[in-house]
Amino acid sequence: MPATPRSSSNPAMRVVRYAYRIPMLAWHALVHLPLVMLALSLPLARRPLASGEPLGHRLTRWWQGGLMRVFGFRLRRIGSPVEGAAMFVANHVSWVDILALHSQRMMGFVAKYEISRWPLVGWMAAKGETIFHRRGSQESLGGVMEEMQARLRAGRSVGVFPEGRTRGGDEVGPFHARIFSAAVEAAVPVQPVALRYGEGGDAQTVVAFAPGEHFVGNFLRLLGEPGRVGDVIFLEPIDPAALGSRRAIAGLARERIVAAMAGSHG
Repeated sequence: MPATPRSSSNPAMRVVRYAYRIPMLAWHALVHLPLVMLALSLPLARRPLASGEPLGHRLTRWWQGGLMRVFGFRLRRIGSPVEGAAMFVANHVSWVDILALHSQRMMGFVAKYEISRWPLVGWMAAKGETIFHRRGSQESLGGVMEEMQARLRAGRSVGVFPEGRTRGGDEVGPFHARIFSAAVEAAVPVQPVALRYGEGGDAQTVVAFAPGEHFVGNFLRLLGEPGRVGDVIFLEPIDPAALGSRRAIAGLARERIVAAMAGSHG
């Protein structure tokens, strides 16, 4: 997977981007967000559209996609998400991963508890049915697993990042097998999703957190970055019953994502 420096933009162009993106961000947060919040609080939000998707889900996806556009991302969907209950598993690059996935398919993410306190992103993550997990807590993990199974058995979808944490963007780490138990127990398909930023993934290291960089620093840095494409690649689903073990499912899901990152979709 090709890698580039953290930022290749010159300071003058960053100033120009901040000059028009900060007002865009303010409009999206201060005008669009209250309207979405109001709509989500009404019974109308549960009304299904012609596609069968509830209006509230469509509005949430629209807002998430809009925030990606504020940051200059032009999202491309490759492949199609499976319908009905499913576990979506993706490589984890940065906080924008949740926005990218939510813009394409409604799913309740498993994410670290700290995200719930992040400005804008935390609120929308909660409205997007995120399951927050306190890392290092076995009690929290047990509760997360139970909630995932309950949602899957109720016909809803969940999204997880099996690496467990973000990395530098230059590799896909090992997948933890335990998280796949929920899909095995609920007997629902697992669909791997490759998240690729920049043409051919050449901006993975730009989008990823730099060493020692926190959310606010990453947020502000990405706001000044050049516009770029973001690929959300839905890969061939995996039938847990066909493989039998969580480890085998985790290995195959990671294998398909790594292949997609290298340019081979399947």
